[in-house]
Amino acid sequence: MTVDDSGSGAGTPSDIESVEDGAGGEDPLALRLEGLILGAERRYTPFQAARSAGVSMELASRFWRAMGFADIGQAKALTEADVLALRRLAGLVEAGLLSEAMAVQVARSTGQTTARLAEWQIDSFLEGLTEPPEPGMTRTEVTYPLMELLLPELEEFLVYVWRRQLAAATGRVVQAADDEEMVDRRLAVGFADLVGFTRLTRRMEEEELGELVEAFETTAADLVAANGGRLIKTLGDEVLYAADDSGIAAEIALRLIETMANDETMPEVRVGMAFGTVTTRMGDVFGTTVNLASRLTSIAPRDAVLVDGAFAEELQRAGEAPVSEAEAAALAEKEGEDAPSYRFALQPMWQRPVRGLGVIEPWLLTRRPL
Repeated sequence: MTVDDSGSGAGTPSDIESVEDGAGGEDPLALRLEGLILGAERRYTPFQAARSAGVSMELASRFWRAMGFADIGQAKALTEADVLALRRLAGLVEAGLLSEAMAVQVARSTGQTTARLAEWQIDSFLEGLTEPPEPGMTRTEVTYPLMELLLPELEEFLVYVWRRQLAAATGRVVQAADDEEMVDRRLAVGFADLVGFTRLTRRMEEEELGELVEAFETTAADLVAANGGRLIKTLGDEVLYAADDSGIAAEIALRLIETMANDETMPEVRVGMAFGTVTTRMGDVFGTTVNLASRLTSIAPRDAVLVDGAFAEELQRAGEAPVSEAEAAALAEKEGEDAPSYRFALQPMWQRPVRGLGVIEPWLLTRRPL
C-alpha cells in the first residue's frame, strides 16, 4: 500500500486489493501505520519471499520464528525489506562469516532485544503522546502524523546507541587474555532484589506498582552504568549486573543500598555477589557463579550486601579490603609506614548449606570509614 503526502493512504487499485487480500479485515489505521513504519507494501507470501531471497522455506521459517514472529501461513504479508533481511542473513552463511546456527542466534537475540524495546516505546512512550491534544480530535488523527515525525529520529538514535554498545563490547572482547575468555570469563556478578515485593503486589494498585518497579530499574541501571558496570537484565523486582573488576561491583552494590535507603518511597534492597568464571550467551550470563550470587541475594539481610569467598579474596588481592581488621589496625600503628587506604570492609558470616552449591561462607560487605 502506498501512502500519499497528505496522509490519506490512497493507493492504486492493485495496491488496495493486495492489502485487502492479506489483511483479513485488519484496521485501516493499523495498515497505514505498518506501511509507514516498514516503508514498503505487502507483496509476498512467506514462500514467495523465501524464493525471492534464494533460501529454503525451512531456513526462512527458522529465521522468521527466531526473530519472534508468529507463523502467518501463506498470507501475502511480507515486504521487500523482509526479502532483503533473509538474503543478508543467508549471505552471511554462504560467505562463511556465520554458521547457520549462529545466524539463527543473531536473528533471535536481535528479535528479543528489539521486541522489548518496541513494547516499551508503545506502552510507556507513544501511549501518552498520542492522547488527543485538543477536544474533538481522535487518536487516529494524532497517531499517524506523530509516528511520521518520530520514526526517523528514533531510528537514528537506535543505530547510534547500538554502534556505541557494539564498540564497548568489542573493546572488552579484544582485551581478553585469551580466546577462552571471550566466552568463559571471570567476572563479578551481582543481583539486587527488592525486599518484600510479593507483599507489595497485594497492597499496591497496578499503576503504583508499575511506577515503583520503573523507578527501581531506572535507578539501578543509572548506578550500574555510571560506576562502570554492565546491566545484564531486569526482572521486575530484581536486577542482574556484572563488572570486570570486583571493586567496581562492590561500589555499585553499596551505592544501590545507600541510594534506595535515602528514598522513602522505596522498600529495602539486598544484594548478593559472587566472583568467578561466567559463560556469556546472547547478552546474558550463566553458570555456578551466577547461581551463587542469586542464592546469596536470597539470604542477605535487608539493606545489606553478601559476597562469596572468591569475591572477598579478589577484593583483598586488589588491596580494596583488608584480610582482617586486626591486620589493618596493626599496619596503621606501624611506625614509618602509612596505613593502606581500604575502601571496603569484610566480615565473615555463618557457614550454611545452599541447595545445589554445598556449604558456603558468605561475607558481609560494608563501606570502610575513612
